[in-house]
Amino acid sequence: MPDADAAVPAEGGTKTIATLDTSKGKIVIELNPDKSPITVDNFKKYADDKFYDGLIFHRVIKDFMIQGGGLNENMQEQTATYEPIINEAKTSKLSNLKGTIAMARTSDPNSATSQFFINTVDNKFLDPGGSPQNPDGYAVFGMVVEGMEVVAAIESVPTGSKMGYDDVPIDPVLINSVVVEQK
Repeated sequence: MPDADAAVPAEGGTKTIATLDTSKGKIVIELNPDKSPITVDNFKKYADDKFYDGLIFHRVIKDFMIQGGGLNENMQEQTATYEPIINEAKTSKLSNLKGTIAMARTSDPNSATSQFFINTVDNKFLDPGGSPQNPDGYAVFGMVVEGMEVVAAIESVPTGSKMGYDDVPIDPVLINSVVVEQK
């Protein structure tokens, strides 16, 4: 069973910080390379390549999560530039708690590429074994340390259907940039 406290990165030493500059404000996330090294490295590669710049939060569900990292504001899916990664949900033992960031994926547990989501409530059913439909879980790799009010603002935008996608913000919420650095 995932450790609820494990979502909080360890204190002390150098921290890996991701700053998401969005059209609603900044979200600062402390990444956890000790628990989710493959996932953090993958996210960092996409950020360093500026892959996320100009994309949107394309799936927003109140009292669940906000998801981005795959589509632009014209709802065109961006082709992943790296191979899918191994799902670290079972090995990291990090829980999908409010404020954590996790990798989005298909029904294949090892299909995550660039898309991610931020949990806006505790979603323990997304942890390994959290539900019969989800034996593998979704890999958490960090926690919001500043900007939960921005996450809440994104979560509360009006949504609808657009070009075959549901839960799309009526007015696009842009990801201007994602910068990952050691602090």
